Amino acid sequence: MQLDPKISAVSRRLKNVGRIIAVSGFKGGVGKSSVACVLALLLAERGLKTGLMDLDFNGASCDVILGLGQQFPQEIEGLDPPVIEGVKFMTPAFFAQNKAVNLRGPEMTNAVLELLAVTRWQRLDYLILDMPPGFADTALDIIRFVPRAEVLAVKTPSILSKNLAAKALQALAGLNVKVLGGIENMSARGLRTDAALEAAYGKPRELLKTQFAQDLQSAADALKLA
Repeated sequence: MQLDPKISAVSRRLKNVGRIIAVSGFKGGVGKSSVACVLALLLAERGLKTGLMDLDFNGASCDVILGLGQQFPQEIEGLDPPVIEGVKFMTPAFFAQNKAVNLRGPEMTNAVLELLAVTRWQRLDYLILDMPPGFADTALDIIRFVPRAEVLAVKTPSILSKNLAAKALQALAGLNVKVLGGIENMSARGLRTDAALEAAYGKPRELLKTQFAQDLQSAADALKLA
């Protein structure tokens, strides 16, 4: 059996990364990408060396949330991510030229593996992964490529969201994947609905001033993320 050398390259790229948090939403529209972006900003604001990687190739949106501008990775024995408000950031949007990514099956797996293998994070305290939505091949492949990842589940009060998250987390536990915990978005008990959040997209400093960021900081503290 031949092993893809990129898999061992991923391990080398991540060897100096402390904790890897895979922010996962098992149903669309739960706010997974907003949680991933704002969590990364909050960790960086605390002085922690933080990276953020958008692995949702078909629906990459962290670049919109953070406001990418004209920044682009530097090519130095791989790709050095640009830094946005203290967060090293990598996204397939750098290469998609503002077009939809039309990849399926093995093509998607190879693209994700390639991005993981070429990105030079160097030393980080935290790497936040914005995972593909759902619980299909691409998400499972990432868990396989990054076995140290701790899954942070994002859900809403919706019965459907809770049901899908519970089933996915049970399956992950069966695969011996570490589950960090869950965050309930758009909820009176968790991350409250914040009308100012969308208006702050593209402006990282404004994102940190939102009620959403305050609620997420409390959730992160409860999960001992800093």
